Amino acid sequence: MRISTIQTFNNGNQGIQDNYAKVTRTQEQVSSGKRLLSPADDPVATVRLLQLDQEAGRLEQFKSNMSAATNSLNQEEATLNSVTNILQRVREITLQGGNGALDASDRQALAQELSEREEELFGLFNSRNARGEYLFGGFQSQTPPFVREPDGTYTYEGDQGQRSIQIAGSKQLAINDNGKDLFVDVGNVNRVVTDRTVPVADPATPFPRISLGVVEDKTAYDADFYPNAPVTVRIAPDGSSYEVFETANTANVLASGPIEPNEDNSLQVRIAGVVVTIDGELAGGEEFSIDRGNTADTGEKRSILQNIAFLRETLEDPGNSPEDKLIRRDKLAISLENIDNAMNSVLSVQTSIGARLNVIESTGNENAEVSLINTKVQAELSELDYAEALSRLSLESVVLQAAQQSYVKISGLSLFNLLR
Repeated sequence: MRISTIQTFNNGNQGIQDNYAKVTRTQEQVSSGKRLLSPADDPVATVRLLQLDQEAGRLEQFKSNMSAATNSLNQEEATLNSVTNILQRVREITLQGGNGALDASDRQALAQELSEREEELFGLFNSRNARGEYLFGGFQSQTPPFVREPDGTYTYEGDQGQRSIQIAGSKQLAINDNGKDLFVDVGNVNRVVTDRTVPVADPATPFPRISLGVVEDKTAYDADFYPNAPVTVRIAPDGSSYEVFETANTANVLASGPIEPNEDNSLQVRIAGVVVTIDGELAGGEEFSIDRGNTADTGEKRSILQNIAFLRETLEDPGNSPEDKLIRRDKLAISLENIDNAMNSVLSVQTSIGARLNVIESTGNENAEVSLINTKVQAELSELDYAEALSRLSLESVVLQAAQQSYVKISGLSLFNLLR
């Protein structure tokens, strides 16, 4: 095989260039600290690094989402703590209002404080989070959820949605609670109405006073109260027991039971979760009806603001007759029960908020562990092993020097040297 002079020069030059490229690449790896300088260095590792980079971006977004969720939930929790404190004060006012020693001016002073508390609650129900979103509007986060009408009543303008945010690959977390479920749809104990009828035994005998009906056991009421209401309650001739009939068919006895004495010398009748108080002497044979309420005051639900307005109006009433006092007693008892229902509703949501904050904390710990593992894998795939790289650089430098020295010697060989 013939070897020409030009071929010798080309082979030597190519060898020097290849070895120089290797030295240069290794030197770049050492200076950058990266093993992969281009996708061609390791295509499989490059794809894996792209996947890990995407996962790191998702984890960073989840971290940002959790921060926003934590801020929103903490703001809501602080607001609900304030609501609970106000409701506790309203409860104290309700108990004070039942003090028989108070006169009209004393009750008016309590009503004035209730008016201020009502205004304070109205402001809290329209609270915003750090991003300016209304906390209790459901999905309607840009407009006030509660609006005061010209007649002094309140309207909920939000919806029943619950905004959620993603905090992990397959985990969504609610960051708010709508005001309708929380502040509007509060169970009303005064959801039945009573109506007296003429005593059967002696029409000349004064009919004892029948109080407003109160639902004391919601579960029993929902399960057992008669679907064909109204029903008629008839007192036994001796006044010690009662029977319940369908109003449309008094021959059909639905239930019966004893009449129970109360601490204030009144009597109580309990029917399917409903309690009715009777004030006065029973002659026997009296009848009264119980029906499901269907008005704003006797519906199944009564909002917190509506209940406070009801309580305020009760205390503002200047009446001081025996009948006025009994009506005030009944209304205060209803208000007290409804306030307790409202506080239980708020407490339930506060418990839920605490659970959601715990989920954020545990999920944050999980994401941090995943992020640490990803960082470790990224380092293994992309970072340079300096000991190996420096050893390789020394070897490649020696090979480059040898190639250069051999090229010098070979380039000096020529057939013309033999002619001299």
